[in-house]
Formats: sequence, C-alpha cells, structure tokens
Amino acid sequence: MPVIRGLLAGMQAPESKYAGAVETSEQLVPGQSGTPDVRVMVSRPSDESGPHRPAVLWIHGGGYVIGRPEQNQSLVEDLAFELGCVVVAVAYRLAPETPFPGPVEDCFSALQWIHREADTLGVDTRRVAVAGESAGGGLAAALCLLARDRGGPAICQSLLVYPMLDDRTAVEEEPDPYTGQFVWTRADNTYGWAALLGVPPGGEQVSPYAAAARATDLTGLPPTFLSVGTLDLLKAECLDFAQRLMQAGVPTDLHVYSGAFHGFFAFDGSNVSSRHRGEFFGALRRSFS
Repeated sequence: MPVIRGLLAGMQAPESKYAGAVETSEQLVPGQSGTPDVRVMVSRPSDESGPHRPAVLWIHGGGYVIGRPEQNQSLVEDLAFELGCVVVAVAYRLAPETPFPGPVEDCFSALQWIHREADTLGVDTRRVAVAGESAGGGLAAALCLLARDRGGPAICQSLLVYPMLDDRTAVEEEPDPYTGQFVWTRADNTYGWAALLGVPPGGEQVSPYAAAARATDLTGLPPTFLSVGTLDLLKAECLDFAQRLMQAGVPTDLHVYSGAFHGFFAFDGSNVSSRHRGEFFGALRRSFS
C-alpha cells in the first residue's frame, strides 16, 4: 500500500483535452466540527454565461485505502465539458489512518459546501448529483443515507459504479467461483473493509453509513444508477442492493455488463467501457434535464 500511495501521490493530472474550455481549481472545504479541512478539485466550463449549472460530487475509488481526485481528472473534465456542469472531486481522508466515519463525513462536508456556496459556484441546488466508483460508489451510497437522515442537503441522483456496499462479502462462506479473480480480489476486499471499519468485517454492529447494504430502510433515497460486471467480486451485493432499492420505491437504473470485471470503467476504448460511459453520461443528462 505505501508503494501504491507513493505512486499516486506523484501522479499529475493528465494534460487537459479542453484547454480554455474547462478550468480546474483546488479549494479547501471546512470539515465537520473538530476535523481538518477537506481538499476538493472543482472543474467547470470556462463559459460563465447562462443560468446556474447542475453539479456532480465525484468520489474516487481505491478500496478506502488509496486514491486521490487527480486519478479521475480526465473523466471529470469530460463530465464538465459534455454536460455543462460543475464537478467537485473530493479528497476524502483514507483508511486505516482515518477509519469510519471520517471518509463519509468528508464527503458530507463537500456536499454541504456545494449547496452553501451554490451562488458563488453557479450551481443549481435542485440538480446536484453524487457519483463514485468502487469505494467511491460505496461512499456515495452511504452519503445518500446520511443526507436523507440528516434532512439534507438535497441529492437529485446517485450514480454507483461497481460500489463497495457490503462488508459481509468478505466473509461469505460460499463465494461465487467466477468472481474476484481480476483487479479486486477477496484479499483486497477483506483488507479494505478491515481498514475502514477498524475491526474485522462481517460483525454485527457495522453502521449503514459505513456499509450501505447494512441499511434496513432504503426509502426516500434519490433515483439511482447502479452498474457492475458479471466477473466482479461485488456483483451479488450490487444486485441485492438494486433489488432492495426497487422494492423501496426508489427509481433504479441497473446495468450488468457481461464479462466485465472490477474497474472496467477505467479502461478507455474498450467496448464495455464505451457502452457504460454512454449509459452513465445519459443517466446524468436525463437527471439534469
């Protein structure tokens, strides 16, 4: 983990494809009481004309233990340019140094900041979506629960890309033999959840704000786009969560990609990634319209 973190820390955001058309700035957002400020990267179309824009709070992946917003800068700029929206990518604190609830509280601080500074950012608070992949998708789902239970801020849609939702997958007795062989393995999953929770996964007292699949009540959550591949270790928990969302009356757009493994969204140019990208962007367009 230290080696991978070091490589990511030295990673520079790729040269922008939208020089002069999309601008990005780094800002510090006040954390929750007694916690550090939260770093965010704000990307937006340079053209300031027209009404307030929709916004996306983007939450990066990395198993809760690695990652930073810069790793998704190309996607973030595509969103800002193609959808004409403001994208706020949050650098939440990582486990195991900062276990639950630190990471989700950092995301909540970023969501509050978007709404609080909406006029300055030029954001339409009726059209603020949250999205993330892997651990970021898990945090996005937990954030929706937290915002619902705290009475806001409002979220118009969540987009969960192969999200980490259930720590109990790490201790299942009869795992699916066709999943967990590529990119995100069972050992990775066990380590990530143990780091976030501070205890071994699968226990009885795990908060739904840590593992969203633990929530017993999913009513009142925003419309949800959820995607996963058939070879992904997280497939079963994603399918179960989507079914429960539907049973709770939450408009749910479920996409399952045959032959896709964890992380496929990052493989630009592949057929499955291109198809997923179109459906992901399309869901946001519909929500923002």
